[in-house]
Amino acid sequence: LKLFLHYHIGHLGAHPAAVAYSMTTLGAGMMNSIFSFYYVKLFLNKYKISEGAFHQSQVVYMVWNAVNDPLFGYLQDNSRIPCCSQRRLSILYGAPFYAIAFLLAWFPWREYAPGDWMSGVHLMVALCAFDGMLTFVLLAQCALFAEISGHHKSRLRLIKYNQVASLIGSSSVLFCGLLSQNMDDFPSFQGFTVLVAVLACGCMIYTGLHSESRFDTKGSAPRSNYQGSGQSTLSFSLVISMTLQILTNRDFQLFVLMNFFQVFMVAFCNNFTMIFAEHLIPPNVLPSLAKSFMYGAGFICPQLVVLSSQSLLHSLGYYKIILLTFYVEAGMAAVMLVLGPHHYYILAFFLTANMVLVQAAFSLFNLPLADIIDSDLQRHKRSSPLSSMVFGTNALFTKPAQSLAPMLVVSILNQFGYENLKDAGRDANPSDLEALHTTMFYLVCVVPMCIAALQVFAWKPFSIRNSHTVDTMYIDG
Repeated sequence: LKLFLHYHIGHLGAHPAAVAYSMTTLGAGMMNSIFSFYYVKLFLNKYKISEGAFHQSQVVYMVWNAVNDPLFGYLQDNSRIPCCSQRRLSILYGAPFYAIAFLLAWFPWREYAPGDWMSGVHLMVALCAFDGMLTFVLLAQCALFAEISGHHKSRLRLIKYNQVASLIGSSSVLFCGLLSQNMDDFPSFQGFTVLVAVLACGCMIYTGLHSESRFDTKGSAPRSNYQGSGQSTLSFSLVISMTLQILTNRDFQLFVLMNFFQVFMVAFCNNFTMIFAEHLIPPNVLPSLAKSFMYGAGFICPQLVVLSSQSLLHSLGYYKIILLTFYVEAGMAAVMLVLGPHHYYILAFFLTANMVLVQAAFSLFNLPLADIIDSDLQRHKRSSPLSSMVFGTNALFTKPAQSLAPMLVVSILNQFGYENLKDAGRDANPSDLEALHTTMFYLVCVVPMCIAALQVFAWKPFSIRNSHTVDTMYIDG
């Protein structure tokens, strides 16, 4: 790993635009990995939020999560205010608020009693604030991905640099687990999150100071120059017209359907891998230290996989590689289901490998979205791409899966007594505990198997398959 990182980091100075772009990934990766991995367990196990309050918070989060992406996307593509219209300034000014929003979840507003209504309000505010700032900053970065260059090779370089940054950033879960003993030492956990917030903010500010879009030269003029329209840029009818143009793109529809299931799987793995591992794998088989490395590997190895796949991305393209991951996920889940829950080391490997594959495939999704943006730019003869609107409209339909996954899984687990058994340990009724663990094992196997099968059917008709063989989709300006 040390040699691998040394080789890739040693070449970063050759491409300053890619370095600047990837610094936001480094900062966001540190915060997002910790937030997505720990927040469900924190509120369920430490703050002891009630199931009703948990679901209410997730519903509010689901609505806000879906609405804010197209809202910010349209704002960033059409606003005349520089801090919104210029990608780097959106990142620069959004970074401090993003870091502050990250810290909201880890500091309780008072000593929570089991089922305290305040913990539900706390979760609602933490989720909405964090996702709002995440969306504002990362939408701008996603737009930069499509706008820094139109060359496929340049975009693969961005993917490569991005994965090195993500590899370093996602290691925050490993170090957080080791320093806080998987959140058992809560003051150490809180201290580490403050350190991460400061470092992440600095990384994103670097992007804001050193990164440029090819279309930022238009200054404060709105980006989307809708051809043939005499209406005001911010008119409601123009928003509807542009959104319909995006929605009627067949490849966009297929991608959104496939991506919805991928977002569901990412949330499923991030939120529940720790809970499943602690219940299904006994401490005498895998102690806490070993599980910390297991959880860390689930966030670190996806970037290693993507970095190691650069030649395949050049030769095969992202379409075939993404499709292959779905087949592998379904196959592994089927084998694990047949083997049963008592092969603990194989189960640990499966939990980690499934998380790695899901995250690795998800890391490639900017490539098809960038191709969809290029296609929309050419088809409608726009003067500049609707990058943020495409990313935002995609998120409108896919982000609800981030809330549906924890709501669905928590509901199923609580039907089998998880709310009462999660802290009971050896004092729990053995038959009740066995029923809960059986349910967990079926969730671990059946959910990935079914989701992967649905993704295969959704992804197969996608038509933009050969962009890796084309030198450029449009000429860099």
